[in-house]
Amino acid sequence: MNERPANAKAKTLPDPKAILIGVACGLGAALCWALGFVATRHGLKVGFTPVDLLMHRFLWSGIAFLPLVVRAGLRDLCGIGWGRGMALMLLGGPVMSLISYVGFMFVPLGHGSVIQPSCATLGGLFLAVVLLKESVSLSRAAGAVVIVVGLAVIGSESIGHMGPSAVMGDLIFVATGLMFAGFATLVRHWRVSAFSVASVISVLSLSLFPLYAASGGLARDAAIGLPENALQAIAQGILAGPAAMYLFAVSIQRLGVARAAVFPATVPVLTLLLGWLLIGEPPTTLQAAGLAAVLAGFYLAQRQR
Repeated sequence: MNERPANAKAKTLPDPKAILIGVACGLGAALCWALGFVATRHGLKVGFTPVDLLMHRFLWSGIAFLPLVVRAGLRDLCGIGWGRGMALMLLGGPVMSLISYVGFMFVPLGHGSVIQPSCATLGGLFLAVVLLKESVSLSRAAGAVVIVVGLAVIGSESIGHMGPSAVMGDLIFVATGLMFAGFATLVRHWRVSAFSVASVISVLSLSLFPLYAASGGLARDAAIGLPENALQAIAQGILAGPAAMYLFAVSIQRLGVARAAVFPATVPVLTLLLGWLLIGEPPTTLQAAGLAAVLAGFYLAQRQR
C-alpha cells in the first residue's frame, strides 16, 4: 500500500543532472550575450562602424543556418510564413541590432547593457496585458515600478553629467528594448520556435551583404586587421547569436520557461563585470545603483504571485 505513493513521488523528483545541465546552459547563454555587448563596445572603440558589426553579427550565422532553412522549406519559411518572418526580422533582426550598435557610440557600456533588457522586460509586461490578455500579479507590477526607478537613476547620469548626446543614446536603448519586447511577444503569440526564428532572421539578413560589400565595408574591415575581425566574428556571429540561442533553448527544455527566464536578467551584471575586466570600463556609482534597483525589479517581475 505504501509502495505506490513512494514510487510516484520518486518519479516526480527533478533529475539533478538535468537541472545542472539547464543551469550551466542558462549561465552560458547569459555569458554569451554579455560578451556580445562587451565586444560591441570594444569594436566601436577600435574603428568598426555599426554596419561593420552588423555584418559580423548576421553573415556567419546566416551561412551556418542556410542549409537548415533550405532543407526545412523556403516556400513557407520553415513554417513561419514570409509575412510573419519579415515582421520578426524587422523587430528582432538587423534593424534592431544596428540601432543598438549606434547607441553604444553615445553612452558607456553600463547604460546600454542595463537599459535595453530592462525596457524589454517592461515592454513585454505591457504587451502581455494589452495584446495577450494576460493578468499581471501585484509582484510583477511592483517589479515594473522598481525597474523604472532603476532606469531613472541611470538616466539621471546622462541628464546631469553627460549631456544631450548621452540622453539620445539612452533613448536609443529604450527603443531597441521595446522593439525586442514586440519581437518576443509575437514569437509567443504566433507560437513559433525561437530557434527557427533565429535561423530564418540570420538567413534573410544575408540579402544585405551585397549592399555592404558594395559600400566599401570589406575594405574597412581589412584595414582594421584580421585579429579584430576574428574577435567580432566569434563574439557577434557565434556567441551572441546561435550559441546563446541554442544554450538558452536547452535551458528552457531542462528547467522550464519560468526558471530559465532568470538567466537573461543576469546579463547586465555579467556585462558590467566583463566590461570592467576586459576593456577597462568600470561602472559608475549611479550605474551600480541603477543596476541594483533593476535587478530587484527583475526578481519581482519573475515572481508569479
